[in-house]
Amino acid sequence: MPEEDGALSPSFERLLMMGFAHLAPGPVTVLTTSSEEGQPLFEPPSSWRSAQEASWQDLGPSVTRLLEQGPLLLVPPWQRHTGVRSKTRRGVSHFVYDDVLRACRPADTGSGLAVLTPAELWVLDSPRAAELRKALAEHWDTLAVIYSTGAMPQIHPTTLVAAVFLQAKQEHRPPMKIFRALRTDDDASVEKDFAVLLKRGGGSTRYGYVVRELPPAEESLDFDRHHPDVVSQRADLAGFGSLTTLGELYEAVPRINMAGDSKWISSEEQPGAIRLLVGRDVLRDGSIALPTDESYWVKAPTQYLLQLGDLILREIHGPHDPPGLIVAEVTEQDLPAAPSHTTIALRPRASTTPQQIRLVAQFLRTPLADRLVGRSTLHITTKRLRELPVPQPDDALTTALDDLAAARHRLETWAKEAEALLESAFTQKTAVQARDRIIDQGRGLRQRVEAATLLDDLGYTVRTRFPLPVAYRWRETEARMSAGDQQAAYSAILETAEILLCYTALLTLALAWEARIPLGSTAAIKEKLIGGRNGPGLGDWAAVLQEAAGSRKLRGLPHEHPIHDIRSLLAGQDAAEARQRLAKRRNDDAHLRRLDPINLPPAITEAFTDLTLLIKRARFLADFPLWHVTETRWDSLTETAQVHYRELTGDHPVVPTRTVVSSRNNLEPGSLYLRDAAHELHLLRPFLTGQVCRVCRAWSTFHADLVPKGSVQLKSLEHGHVLPQPADTASALSAVGLL
Repeated sequence: MPEEDGALSPSFERLLMMGFAHLAPGPVTVLTTSSEEGQPLFEPPSSWRSAQEASWQDLGPSVTRLLEQGPLLLVPPWQRHTGVRSKTRRGVSHFVYDDVLRACRPADTGSGLAVLTPAELWVLDSPRAAELRKALAEHWDTLAVIYSTGAMPQIHPTTLVAAVFLQAKQEHRPPMKIFRALRTDDDASVEKDFAVLLKRGGGSTRYGYVVRELPPAEESLDFDRHHPDVVSQRADLAGFGSLTTLGELYEAVPRINMAGDSKWISSEEQPGAIRLLVGRDVLRDGSIALPTDESYWVKAPTQYLLQLGDLILREIHGPHDPPGLIVAEVTEQDLPAAPSHTTIALRPRASTTPQQIRLVAQFLRTPLADRLVGRSTLHITTKRLRELPVPQPDDALTTALDDLAAARHRLETWAKEAEALLESAFTQKTAVQARDRIIDQGRGLRQRVEAATLLDDLGYTVRTRFPLPVAYRWRETEARMSAGDQQAAYSAILETAEILLCYTALLTLALAWEARIPLGSTAAIKEKLIGGRNGPGLGDWAAVLQEAAGSRKLRGLPHEHPIHDIRSLLAGQDAAEARQRLAKRRNDDAHLRRLDPINLPPAITEAFTDLTLLIKRARFLADFPLWHVTETRWDSLTETAQVHYRELTGDHPVVPTRTVVSSRNNLEPGSLYLRDAAHELHLLRPFLTGQVCRVCRAWSTFHADLVPKGSVQLKSLEHGHVLPQPADTASALSAVGLL
C-alpha cells in the first residue's frame, strides 16, 4: 500500500518505535520547524506528540526543554545555509542541521534523543562531518544508528537516511548498535532482526551488529567500516605478508572537473585534443572502453595526463551495484587520456614493486575492498582510498606472483603462436606448403599443450613433479596395479604410504632441528635406532607429523616457512582416518595377517583411495624440490658461490646437473637440501642422505634405520636396501639428538 504524502514508510516507522521503546522509553515528541523550506515532509506516528518552532535557530533550546518531558525525535531542516556559498571548504557543503545538532544539549543524565538526517553526516570522512561527530560526543553517547533507503516517499528511494539514537553522555560509553535496512529487503525479516539486535550485547545479525570496541568519536560510522566480518577480514589480510595503505603505494593523479575546467573541453578534431575518461568508460571487466561518438575530449595540461600502468576507478558506486570496485589499468592503447572528476586515478610510486601492483589491482576488485571503502554513499573519496589497507606480499607470495606472471606470459606466447599459425593457413603460395607448415610448426605447440594438460593427471604430477623417493614408489605402485599381481600391488600401495609419511617426517625433523625446536616424537625414533632390532616405521613417522600439526612452537615460525605446508598433511580428520586405515593394513601385512584372494581386490581399491587422498594433501611437495648439491665454488671477491646441483624431481635418479649462483658460503657438497617456495635451501643431513646403493648400484636416498653396537645402518627409501656406514655418521646423528 503506498504511503500518504509526508508519512514515513510503515516499516521505518515501526523501526523508530521499536528503537524508542528499547533505548529511550516514554511518550515520544517529534520536533520540527513550521517552515517548509528545506524541511522534509514528515508525518509522525499518531501516538506521538508534535512540536514545531518557527525557525531552525530555535530548535536547539527547544530540544533541552522538551527532553524534560521525555524522549524526543528531532527532524531538523536539510537545507544549506541561505546566503552561504555551497562550498565552505573544498568539496564540502554546509547544512543547517550542522548548527542545529551542535546546539542540542541534554536536559539531564537520562535524556534520550533521536535525530533524522541524511546518512552522509555519519558516514563521510570529511573534516566537517568528523568535527560535528566529535562535537556531539562532548554531550551525547551514540546508542544506535539505523540506515535505510525508501524511508520517506518524498525523497529519492535510493537516498540513504539515518536515524541516530543519542543518550546523555555517561561515564562509560555504552556499546553501539548499527543497523541497515534497504528498500528491497523484506519488511517482516528486517523488523524481526532489529528486535533481536536490540537485545544483543555483542555479535551480529543479518542486518546489523553491535560495536563493543567503540571507535573514536569523530570516526565515520559507515555500516561496513565496523562490521565484525569486515574487521576480521581486514585483520586477516596480514596473512598475505603484511599490511600497508594504498596511499603508501600510489599517489593520486589530478582530475579534470568537467564544470570547473570547462575551458579545456574540446573536440576530437582539435589539434592536441586527448580523450577525457569518465566513469562509464571504466568497464567491469577491468578494461577501458574504446572511444565512441559520446566520448569527451579536452586539451589538458601535462600534470593531468595518464601514464601507462596507472589505475583508474569509477568514482560513483551505488549500494545495489555488484560488490567490488570497478577499476582498470591504463594500457598503451588507452593513451593519451586524462581522468575526469567522475573517476579516481592512481599512479604507482617509484618504490612500488610489480608484485605489489599486481596484488593491489586484484584486491581492489574484491568485495572486501569495496566494503572497506564504504558503500553508504554514492561517491568514493580519494581520502578513503588512500587509507584503504592493502596486503603486502611476503617473499614466498612475491615468488609465487612472479612465477604466475611468467606462466601467464608463456601461455600468452603460445596462444599468439597458435593464432599466427592458424592465420597463415591461406597465406602460403600453395596448399601443400600451408599444410606442411601447419603440421610441422603445430607439432611443437600441440606437444606443449599436451604436456601441460598431463599435469591435471595426479599420477603424472606425482611421477614427474614430486621428489624422487615418493615419485619412485608411486610409479612402482602404478606398475604393480597394472600388472595384475594383486598381492604385489597391495604391498606397493602400503609401502608407498609409508615412504610418503617417512619422507615428510624426515623433512619435519630437519626443519624443526634447523629452527632449534625439539620434538618429543624423536624419543621413540631414538629408542628404536639404538635398540638394534626394528628401526622406525610408519607409526613413528605418523607420530612426528601429528606432533608437528599441533605444535605451537612450529606454528610460530614465519608464515612462509615450509613447515606449515608439511604440518597440514595430517591436520584434517579425513587424512588422519586414511592414515590410520593404511597403518592398520601395513601392520597386518607385516605380521603375515594377509588377505585372501577374495578380499584382496576391494582392499586394493580402498587402500589406493586412502593413498590418493594423502598424495593429494601432499601436493605441496611439488613446490619443494629435493636438491643434491654436487659442488660449490666460492668467490671471495663477489661473495657469491657457484653451486652445481641435481634436482631429484620425478621417478628417476638420473637427472642433469645444473648451476645456480648463491650468496651462501656454507652449502655442503654431497648433501641433500630442500628448496622451499621462496627458493631458500634447508639442509636435510643427517636425517636424509643420498649416495649410490651398493646393492643395486642406483643412486638412492637413505635414512638411519638401525644403530647396532654403534654401527649405523641406512635404509633406502626407494627400494629398502640397507647399507652400513662409517662411525662419523653416528656422530652426526648424535648432534641432532637421534643418538
